[in-house]
Amino acid sequence: MPFYIVQNDITLMEVDAIVNAANRELLMGGGVCGAIFKAAGARKLTEACAPLGPIDTGQAVITPGFNLAAKYVIHAVGPIYSLYSPDTSQNLLYAAYTSALTLCRDKGLESIAFPLISSGIYGYPEDQALKVAKKAIHDFLSQYDLDVYLVLLSKAIIFRNQSWLNKVKNFVETRFQRKPLAFPYQAPPDILSQAIPKPIIARESQKQDKIQEALKNLDEPFSSFLLRLIDSKGKTDVEVYKRANIDRKLFSKIRSIPNYIPSKRTTLALAIALELNLSETEILLKKAGYALSHSQVFDVIIEYFIINRHYDIYDINDVLFSYDQALLGS
Repeated sequence: MPFYIVQNDITLMEVDAIVNAANRELLMGGGVCGAIFKAAGARKLTEACAPLGPIDTGQAVITPGFNLAAKYVIHAVGPIYSLYSPDTSQNLLYAAYTSALTLCRDKGLESIAFPLISSGIYGYPEDQALKVAKKAIHDFLSQYDLDVYLVLLSKAIIFRNQSWLNKVKNFVETRFQRKPLAFPYQAPPDILSQAIPKPIIARESQKQDKIQEALKNLDEPFSSFLLRLIDSKGKTDVEVYKRANIDRKLFSKIRSIPNYIPSKRTTLALAIALELNLSETEILLKKAGYALSHSQVFDVIIEYFIINRHYDIYDINDVLFSYDQALLGS
């Protein structure tokens, strides 16, 4: 599960490292910082931090986790929003995430959990802080394999565009074959900065012929069927598993074990990564023994994004997260 947004108490995360939204002096503070110090053991963590500080804004250092479930604490210093220009604040916040991720990689760790750095008493607007966090994490994961969690205290900050949110909500209520759902919270105004792309009608005829050919033989194993689809779409294995938000080990298992059948969530993640249309997605699901259903909120949300040819798995997971649904990926 390379990147997931979760709602949790970061001090309870069972990962290799959690990130402390630290101050430059690496002293015990309030908010998330104070909670981490208390959970780890304030005296021990203070003693471990003492010889390491002060550090520059945008930098990170690592200490043991002591009493935490996590083995380590990575202390990353984000910017105080009011002290810098918006561009400088963005660059420093991006650097704080990248510094922490690099430390995690260099230490040989496999999983890390972040709070939303600088969004508390440092005054960074939550919606903007979230965009920077996601970009920094996505950019890092495009080059390296790591399980990354972004731990939020509230789902509400995911959405900042009521009109876009209503499109998803209206689609779900129209297609969902049960009592219409009340959205989990009242969303404040702005979600995604870019509009959903319009349906792409024209495709290169040669590529379409290859795709249709790959979809014909329903008797072949899922793994070889998937590999032919990847080839017909002109994509690489690495590109597909990263776009599907699944880890390399799971993809290798799917690829190399002829009778291995992935979960429905993973199968749909692969469909999104391959940018399949709805009929192609249904065929891929059938190969794994699944189908889309209008009695499942999860399925209806996925259908909305496929119909609108919006294949950013992180955007899809934002919506699934807000509906308390399982996220796409491994």
